[in-house]
Amino acid sequence: MEGEGASAAPGAAAPAAPAAVTFLPDGARVPLPLEPPPGPTAAELLRRLQGALRLPPAAGHALALWMASPLLEVQLKPRHRPLRLARQWPDLLLRLSLGSPRDIARDEPCLQLRRNVFFPKSKELELEEEELLRLLYEEARGNLLGGRYPVDPPDGEELGALACRLRLGPFQPGHHSPRSLRPLLGELLPPPPGRGGLWGALRRRGPRPPPPEEGLLQAFARTPGPQAPPADLYRAFLRRCHALPYYGCAFFPGAIERPPGGLLGRGGLRPVSVAVGLEGVTIIDPREKHVLLTLTFPELCWELVGAVGQEGDAVGQEGDAMGQEGDAAEPPQLWLEFDGEHEGAPVNRLLRVFSPQAELMSALIECCIELGGAGPGPAPPRPEPPPQGAPLRRQRSVTRPRLQRLATIDYVQEGQELRRVKPPRRSGSFFGRGGGSYAPVSGGAGPEQG
Repeated sequence: MEGEGASAAPGAAAPAAPAAVTFLPDGARVPLPLEPPPGPTAAELLRRLQGALRLPPAAGHALALWMASPLLEVQLKPRHRPLRLARQWPDLLLRLSLGSPRDIARDEPCLQLRRNVFFPKSKELELEEEELLRLLYEEARGNLLGGRYPVDPPDGEELGALACRLRLGPFQPGHHSPRSLRPLLGELLPPPPGRGGLWGALRRRGPRPPPPEEGLLQAFARTPGPQAPPADLYRAFLRRCHALPYYGCAFFPGAIERPPGGLLGRGGLRPVSVAVGLEGVTIIDPREKHVLLTLTFPELCWELVGAVGQEGDAVGQEGDAMGQEGDAAEPPQLWLEFDGEHEGAPVNRLLRVFSPQAELMSALIECCIELGGAGPGPAPPRPEPPPQGAPLRRQRSVTRPRLQRLATIDYVQEGQELRRVKPPRRSGSFFGRGGGSYAPVSGGAGPEQG
């Protein structure tokens, strides 16, 4: 993000006016002029961007401005001033990232036009403007290709086939072949799920699966013909993405404890990616590219522990909250509580997520619940699986939670049956202990969900 221009020397050309370069999901750049500090608000810049791109009014709801770098991603509120936040970025990183002093000194944020976390999926499918749908499609495709959205191979083929249809036009037998698609695999198919290390390799037996270009070609042959307009193809792509519990979420880095024991006796922390959106929270293993836990808001309650300035807006105060000094007594943690089973008996489970951005997660969860995320809603549409081999290939779906890989604290409230209530608190929650007694349950993770 560019700041103010330097004063010109006598006789030199006047410096260029300060500008904010906004990056679009397809990689294009759009420069927007900036007024002197404190500069325009994010809402003002978004309106200018809508005008420059000739986007419909609905874009103001579906899209938002983000300030992002490799160390931190923040969706800006309408009142935020990007120029001011850019100047305070190092202070934000010191508080909300694990970057080293050297990394923080080199880090530079950029403005990005991205999907609004608070835009419902149902509203997205009602959009008609082709350019707006294209921007949403490009962002979703980028998240798939970058591994942020893990998908099963059959779903990846169907999504890749739609991207192939948009890029190459209608399928033509004899013209399109596995050989012609092979050079494009990296631009069409998301990365495969993790292989699970040595033990995963030892477990995999049997014939090798067909080359990915063959499955992609078969899916490409099933895509709509020449009569389908691009807007319908974009919408079909997004509809399939809606089945992913982390679609449209904000992502945060974190770590969870590994279950003790095992053949190697490994403990310590496992890096994870935490996705928070309107429907709930998902914990993802970014290395293996599969889900560890998915909870809708009616299924969980949470607590923020060890964060500085828990009562404030971590980014919204634009420096006030960031200026607080003093280290937290313990690393910031987001505690998630949910129902589970231990040896067939119901228990409450607690999972600790360690992250310098725990307070951002907590604030977003609270905001999503206030917007209705805790209420019951229709089940997300599930794309139909490919007709061949789907049941076998989906037994280890990447979206299926893997609770056996979580180190949770399990407990029961003595003398009472567990009952589920809506967030932010259960009546018998560990976080709201007032009366009654609680007994720990040994054994940790318990059986795998699903």
